[in-house]
Amino acid sequence: MQVSVETTSSIERRMTIGVPAEQVESEVQKRLQQTAKTVKINGFRPGKVPFNVVKKRYGQGVRQEVLGEVMRNAYVEALAEEKITPAGYPKFETKSVEDGKDLEFVAVFDVYPEFEPADMSGISIERETAEIKKTDIKNMIDVLRRQHATPKSVKRKAKKKDVLTIDFKGTIDGEEFAGGSAEDSKVTLGSGQMIPGFEDGLIGSKPGEELTLDVTFPEDYQNKELAGKAAQFAVTVKANEEMILPEMNQEFFSKYGIEDADEEKFTAEILKNMERELAQAVNNKVKQQIVDQLVEINEFDVPGTMVDQEIDRMREDAVRQFGGGQMKAADLPAELFKDQAEKRVRTGLIFSAIVKANDISVNAEKVDEKIAQIASTYQDPEQVIEYYKGNQEQMAQIESVVLEDQVVELVLDKASVKDKKVSYEDAVKPAAQPVA
Repeated sequence: MQVSVETTSSIERRMTIGVPAEQVESEVQKRLQQTAKTVKINGFRPGKVPFNVVKKRYGQGVRQEVLGEVMRNAYVEALAEEKITPAGYPKFETKSVEDGKDLEFVAVFDVYPEFEPADMSGISIERETAEIKKTDIKNMIDVLRRQHATPKSVKRKAKKKDVLTIDFKGTIDGEEFAGGSAEDSKVTLGSGQMIPGFEDGLIGSKPGEELTLDVTFPEDYQNKELAGKAAQFAVTVKANEEMILPEMNQEFFSKYGIEDADEEKFTAEILKNMERELAQAVNNKVKQQIVDQLVEINEFDVPGTMVDQEIDRMREDAVRQFGGGQMKAADLPAELFKDQAEKRVRTGLIFSAIVKANDISVNAEKVDEKIAQIASTYQDPEQVIEYYKGNQEQMAQIESVVLEDQVVELVLDKASVKDKKVSYEDAVKPAAQPVA
């Protein structure tokens, strides 16, 4: 077998491979002989079909099958011979496939980029810190109770936390705009689901009342055509509902998997969950800042095949999460996922390079801690721990997460970190994503 490798870019390789004709023809003959033993053709007994008849009828198909297998096997052998690790699948281009002549083909593939991780001392992180206050716990319990509240129709003036059913029509300079109208829309006063000023303007209103609200869209509103513009909304209040909260008893506690509890124990469990949520939210925001800055300071070409594979995974995930019905992954345009897929691949390559450059290995104690942390959210933690430790695939995923955490710790040690005190509510909010 003859092999030559051409470097066409920093990450692309063209490997030309030649396979002797005898190797191909020998395999074709062998397959045809096997076919002759089992094939059924009218006029001949099984196993007695003349070889030239089998070759005439099946020769071309068998040859194409053999060529495909020979190319794949030769490609793998050539990679081992040249000590090359590909990133993703190759594209094969045949150059010579004539009967009786040596097979020659080209495999075009990407390799992993070679780069040294950039200096991380210039990375600057703002880490939020927050204290969980009694009012935060009270608000959280109030939210949980409202999830199981019973609506009661009332005729009185509306106040915060009431749920109004309204019709509204919005205009800007007297002209209606897309998305500015709705009928039978339910609005919880004080929830912040509408733009600033809208819900406040409904406080004190009563069913059957018609009113006009003057509001201004925020400057950072997601629809740039409306951002910063003054609008008027004609609103008809159709109904008002007061939400009757459930009693703080065992029946309610059980809805959240907390058994044999009183109000004190339930509150303690809620606090534990809030502490866990707070730590996770803060860590996620720190990690996102680290990822964004690592991507910015590390420049290298990303293998297109790896991006394509990530796009395919994201398509499948989207179909599983939102698709249903007849939607297929292939129906979703690749462009929807391309930028995010490239960032994911780039991030993975950077983290891998940092692991290699700093000789980081998975910390077994941290793996146990991570599993214990996950298990603590279940009713039977020991059973969950046993499940993870007995499942190689799940353990591999946990180890991967822990390795990423160790990289984050390393970056934090080298970076400039400034703590910023915020409220619990602000701390658990997801980081704002930049609007394209």
